[in-house]
Amino acid sequence: MDVGAAGFERRLPRLRGLLRRAAFLGLDMEFTGLHSAFPQNNKPSLFDSPAEWYLKARRSVQRFTVSQFGMWCIHTTSFSFPQHLELWMLNSPSLHLAFSSCLIMALTIISVLDRDKMKKAIDEVTCWIAAAEEEETMILQDLSGIQMFEVQLVLRRALKNVWTQPLGDNEVIVKKVSPQHRWLLENSSHDSCQKELILMSARGFTNLFQALVKAKKPLVGHNMLMDLLHLHDKFYKPLPESYEEFKRNIHSLFPVLIDTKTVTKSIWKKYPLPRVSNLLEVYEALCSNLNPTDPTCPVIVLASDCSRYAEKKSPHEAGYDAFLCGSVLLKVAHLLLCRSTGVAAEADPSFSEYLGALVKYLNKVHFIRGGVSSINFSGVDAPCRRSPLLVVCVQGWRGLNERHIYQELKALCRFDVKRLSENQFILLSSKFKHARLALRDYKDHPNLQISLYRHWRHSPHVNCLLQVSSIVALWSLLAFILGGAPCHSV
Repeated sequence: MDVGAAGFERRLPRLRGLLRRAAFLGLDMEFTGLHSAFPQNNKPSLFDSPAEWYLKARRSVQRFTVSQFGMWCIHTTSFSFPQHLELWMLNSPSLHLAFSSCLIMALTIISVLDRDKMKKAIDEVTCWIAAAEEEETMILQDLSGIQMFEVQLVLRRALKNVWTQPLGDNEVIVKKVSPQHRWLLENSSHDSCQKELILMSARGFTNLFQALVKAKKPLVGHNMLMDLLHLHDKFYKPLPESYEEFKRNIHSLFPVLIDTKTVTKSIWKKYPLPRVSNLLEVYEALCSNLNPTDPTCPVIVLASDCSRYAEKKSPHEAGYDAFLCGSVLLKVAHLLLCRSTGVAAEADPSFSEYLGALVKYLNKVHFIRGGVSSINFSGVDAPCRRSPLLVVCVQGWRGLNERHIYQELKALCRFDVKRLSENQFILLSSKFKHARLALRDYKDHPNLQISLYRHWRHSPHVNCLLQVSSIVALWSLLAFILGGAPCHSV
């Protein structure tokens, strides 16, 4: 079912009941953006450790907001919170301590057209603001009534040195202001966004989030790490600087996490299924390859008020993707249960039996572009397992930077590139075969010599230490020679 602001409080008791009765919860969230381009080094890299990746992702999460929140409850229904702008205040006592009493967030569904307009508006402002002087203004045009409101809230949240006001029926004026001026405007009683009035109808989501935490049900998502970052930042408290503290907080809130991306990546090695990673493709692969005559295979029946998901695909709609997450989990758990027993599962397996088949994947959330396959929210992360590091030595080709090296190699395979010295670069790929291809195809290249990285040979720190040691040894030898033989008394 679709839940809007007007009917939220009326439906809240039913939503709480759904959470209490659910065996597990499928979750999906959509965002106004994923990775911020500011600062320039904020892009995630294969060289990042989980802690380094977290610090970059934390900066991005703080610049974006949630555009959709969808949840699917097993044996009940699938629902999302859509259709028009809604605001929710996070107002539990602990959040009052952390945020005072005026934190808000936008929770809205944006159509494809709206999403494009929103991105265009934000891109225009972020490009303009870098060179603008204080008190300069720009005008965003061709916005509908709800988009005007939506754009102002997102810009105010993402950029602390701007202020916005509506201008006519479909325009918004954006002004660059100082932090002091911004504070005065925020605390003015004449703010056109009428924050206080909106917050009065926005308290409901706090109750639902608290019910979600209190239920302690297994939480299921697909590639859900960014979802967890936003859940923490938008509904609980600001993301901490410490990666380990973030892990502890999430585990305390949601003790059982299941990431279907982690599970399906593992089972592709054991079953003759297409190796796909997109959530909808995974769902379709499982539907087409599972034995339809198996009487024990779970049958998914949607409630009448969300039957449209059975009739029409709606990828990237939060409610639909949450439904896919739950469906994929049941199908994969059934495969694993049958494999563990060696025979078909007994009729109507319980969810606890399915959970037992998934035990090795619990709290292992897929890690995006890194040296570990997953982040362990209930323990220590596994050691990094990367493909071999390669080093590129450039000869006779002046002025090359990381981007030039990337462009040169991308037709063959994809590497992340990091400068090592003036004429040396390190390459790292997520796949071992890419390292082999580069070593083979650039064996006789006239300008780029690619070899395996050896720490003792290529590390600047080791080279510096060797050079210092050589100088010390040389001076010691010279001192010994020039000092001559010792004198003997007669």
